Amino acid sequence: MSVGGRKWNALGRGDTLIDHFTASNELRPRAHSVIPGGAHTYAKGDDQYPVLAPGFITRGSGCHVWDIDGNAFIEYGMGLRAVSLGHAYPKVVSAAVRQIRRGANFTRPSDLEVACAEDLLKVVPGADMVKFTKDGSSATTAAVRLARAYTGRDMIALCADHPFFSYDDWAICATPMMAGIPDEARRRTLMFRYNDLAGAEALFSAHPGQIAAFILEAAKDVDPAPGYLAGLRDLCHRHGALLIIDEMITGFRWPHCSAQRYYGVEADLSTFGKSLGNGFAVSALAGKREIMRLGGFDHDRERVFLLSSTHGAETHALAAAIAVMEIYRDEPVVETLQRQGERLQAGVASVVADYGLSDHFKVVGRSSNLVFSCCDRDGVPSQVFRTLFMQELIRRGVIAPSFVVSYSHSNDDIDQTVDAVDGALRIYRRALDEGPELYLVGRPVQPVFRKRGDAAVA
Repeated sequence: MSVGGRKWNALGRGDTLIDHFTASNELRPRAHSVIPGGAHTYAKGDDQYPVLAPGFITRGSGCHVWDIDGNAFIEYGMGLRAVSLGHAYPKVVSAAVRQIRRGANFTRPSDLEVACAEDLLKVVPGADMVKFTKDGSSATTAAVRLARAYTGRDMIALCADHPFFSYDDWAICATPMMAGIPDEARRRTLMFRYNDLAGAEALFSAHPGQIAAFILEAAKDVDPAPGYLAGLRDLCHRHGALLIIDEMITGFRWPHCSAQRYYGVEADLSTFGKSLGNGFAVSALAGKREIMRLGGFDHDRERVFLLSSTHGAETHALAAAIAVMEIYRDEPVVETLQRQGERLQAGVASVVADYGLSDHFKVVGRSSNLVFSCCDRDGVPSQVFRTLFMQELIRRGVIAPSFVVSYSHSNDDIDQTVDAVDGALRIYRRALDEGPELYLVGRPVQPVFRKRGDAAVA
């Protein structure tokens, strides 16, 4: 049928469409008037979601969330991959609440700082010391400062295939969002490609004695080539540089809770966060003693102001992290993430095949960390078709900027999601044949990293 010149699908089996976001739409202008971009995290902003989307989530339980209009959704992405166990996971909440009742922040360190550090060091291969902070950007920036101090060099090489390491100048200067960043930051930041040792060697040749460290994720959408990570570490050491591995995402999602342990490599410094707190704000920098100790005072070198923040070791966040690590030790969390991801991937692949969309819609990545790619009729990645797909999932009760599962996604949740994907891809198929403008409501989503704003998305 057609409404206002726009075609809508007839309901298929299992489709119950959600189009009611009145309360969200009323709150959006207020949010944008007091918060730049309307949200405190760019990836959660209105420009990242269709017009037909919940603007504000009010509560969550397991893998289910409810918006301020009372709509219920199965959620994927799970707090930007931070909530690997599930929202309001009882054991984690109980541990945090118990500690909150005893106090959240003291004048001297808490004993939990020692206990949590010791637990994390059991996970990170080759690491001897830990510093906790609140977010991943702070941890990676501390790693960069430490690498520069340890090596006496200024340049940092970032993996161009892993787009976000920090909101600080040294990393954001590699994106189109350069406003407010000195040109000097860009001159000190180099780029290299994943799985390309020759390219890394070329950087060392072009900048002899100047590179302090290479930083990358251990893996993202593809696994490292055999020997790549160890080869990159050896290359760094041969040229007097350090290897920093960012495990914000792979930590506690990959087997053994660490991609370093899984792939058999030890970084000089590594960073953890996201799943470590199951939504509570805690991240960590871990590394070898001879490097990390520069942030202390038991040495005769110039001291590094490493990490020192009022809230860096809030006790309830550390209590949550200790509970999370205990759950990972005692329960098959990683195995479940992998199994449920595989179930979802197989179900979606079957639907894709049914609609003949293998050239237009793909699911990639490790089963515990799946993302999808949407392409137009020419097979070109398309923000328009990504928006349409997300819109149609939302209308069927699924929020999915990715297909990242949690420990709380049941078989029934996965199967309901596959049904929703079936309905969404039915519309996707029609849009390829007839044009997406007949089905998409409003503007498409936009990349986070873009040079200029767009008033139309507010």
